[in-house]
Amino acid sequence: MPLKNIKGIILVNKERKEDKKMKKIERITIIVLDSVGAGELPDANLFDDCGSNTLGNMAKAHGGMSLPNMGKLGLGNITEIEGTPAVESAEGAYGRAIEVSQGKDSTTGHWEIAGVPLERPFPNYKNGFSNEVIKEFEEKTGRKVMLNKPISGTVAIDQYGEEQIRTGNWIVYGSSDPVFQIAASEEIIPLEELYKACEIALEICNEKSPVARVIARPYVGKKVGEFKRTANRHDFSIDPPKETMLERLKKAGLDVIGIGKTSDLFNGKGITDNRKANQDNLDGIKKTIAALKEDTKGLIFTNLVDFDAVYGHRRNVEGYVNALIEFDNWLPEIEKNLKDDEILIITADHGNDPTFKGTDHTREYIPIMICGKNVKKNVNIGTRKTFADIAATVEEILLGTEKEGSFAKEILED
Repeated sequence: MPLKNIKGIILVNKERKEDKKMKKIERITIIVLDSVGAGELPDANLFDDCGSNTLGNMAKAHGGMSLPNMGKLGLGNITEIEGTPAVESAEGAYGRAIEVSQGKDSTTGHWEIAGVPLERPFPNYKNGFSNEVIKEFEEKTGRKVMLNKPISGTVAIDQYGEEQIRTGNWIVYGSSDPVFQIAASEEIIPLEELYKACEIALEICNEKSPVARVIARPYVGKKVGEFKRTANRHDFSIDPPKETMLERLKKAGLDVIGIGKTSDLFNGKGITDNRKANQDNLDGIKKTIAALKEDTKGLIFTNLVDFDAVYGHRRNVEGYVNALIEFDNWLPEIEKNLKDDEILIITADHGNDPTFKGTDHTREYIPIMICGKNVKKNVNIGTRKTFADIAATVEEILLGTEKEGSFAKEILED
């Protein structure tokens, strides 16, 4: 549906005003609300995702979703959200972005946010991995493999967890994303062995079946109904194909703090301080606030994964809504800790509509909201032609490097 609030759905890259200088910004915080999409992309039909809208559909299914703090920043102006209406005058800048990479997974989304759209998509393993890959993995790890097909991770554990406890076999599964996932009971297979197996799998896949990540999915429990994933998940990623904004910021001597799975998604490239996986979203929020209180200059890059991993894939509308409300309730505390010379960017990496068919991600726009003392009020940055406009903006602000797609001069006070 055409959205009157987003400049007639035109692609916006305003001409630069070279005669004006922007306020000096010393630090930027990006918070990725993992999978919080803002409506189907024009090419959603190519991904069988027509009709998807993570924010809009879940709000409607829930009978409304009140997110007043993000609403003040213009969230309801980006896509129609029952319970979070558009505002006449947003307290920050807002817009949305198109993903030009042909994918809808976290790795692809984060790489594009960091300035590296993929020129060709990763392969898809809808029928599982080849016998050759599985056989080599079994030989090198000394354990047999069960399952080897795309499936919800929690369903995989429920269906095969008891058998794994009996046999010690790996539970290997995939999804529509380019990932090789290994579930293992922490009470049967030590974490160190699971992590080593992931490294082996990544090495094999790099040679024979390219993936973006191998994900360790540890859990505890003795039987169906008791199984529960732990916070010891770890993502083993390949390097981005080109230098990202993170590496350029690091080379410039700036701090690049990764919170949540951020560092994993970039295989540590460009990260100067890895705060590692979050116990849950709230833990990630508190880590971000703690980082804001520190005297650093550069970038804080946070990923809050529960929206996706705990609620989106499980098609849990109630849980997803409550998780967004939790973040919204904490947003004033995050903003309170912003210094005068820094800004906050809230965005996403793809969609995962909990009302949609299946259990996979959905091909959607990502929302963008920007706030801070020196951010202009009520600025509509429109529909950006790529997630990479975020990287262009960050680099112009922090490095003084002018790049196509930057909306820095649109949002910052002179």
